[in-house]
Amino acid sequence: IRWSVIRGDTSSIRIDFLNDDETTYIDIDEWDFIASAYDKKTDIVDELEVDVSEGYVIITAPAEITSEWGTAFGGVVAELSFDLQVTMEDTVWTPILGTISVFGDVSAGL
Repeated sequence: IRWSVIRGDTSSIRIDFLNDDETTYIDIDEWDFIASAYDKKTDIVDELEVDVSEGYVIITAPAEITSEWGTAFGGVVAELSFDLQVTMEDTVWTPILGTISVFGDVSAGL
């Protein structure tokens, strides 16, 4: 999964959990979620917000965090790894592992 984020903006991505029929949501009420982003250049891990709904989660990277990602203006200024980890009783599962492409904001440099 590739998630595009503008540095300094709040950005969210929705992850759906569906049954094999690809239309019915899986019951995720008793699952615990944690999401994080990792910048290998700075060796910093940022915890991301996870909001749980009926069969899906929304992962959010707040502006306070994204404003610290990358340097310079325009184009891709950083590439971070991110994941979503689920704990179900004694089972730990990582259903999502992806890349965040951070684009430099131009307006903030004015």
